[in-house]
Amino acid sequence: MKRDDDLIRALLFEIEGNEAAAIDSYGDEEGSDGERRHYHLVLMQDAGFTKHTSNGYFRLTSQGHDYLEAIRADTAWKRTKDGARMIGGATLGMMKDISVAYLKQEAAEKLGINL
Repeated sequence: MKRDDDLIRALLFEIEGNEAAAIDSYGDEEGSDGERRHYHLVLMQDAGFTKHTSNGYFRLTSQGHDYLEAIRADTAWKRTKDGARMIGGATLGMMKDISVAYLKQEAAEKLGINL
């Protein structure tokens, strides 16, 4: 199964927006859609963005919150994906590094300081 970075972003938003601060790995999805969702949550756990809590539920880690903050704006997400595409692809960790670098660049420009 190919990794879907847009699905990972959507799952980050879903977890953040859930009152219980965790989501069921299969959710309301059945069959291959549920498997795909679960697989991506496990990939996110591998990268340190989520943590399995119990009974198939996943919550965000501090790293997950940081990554989400760096890609929250649609423009930041587009720049991150474009940057990864320009180098021929990127690991999930590199996606986070690219997004954080763009966020730091923007902050440095707006604040007039080097980060």
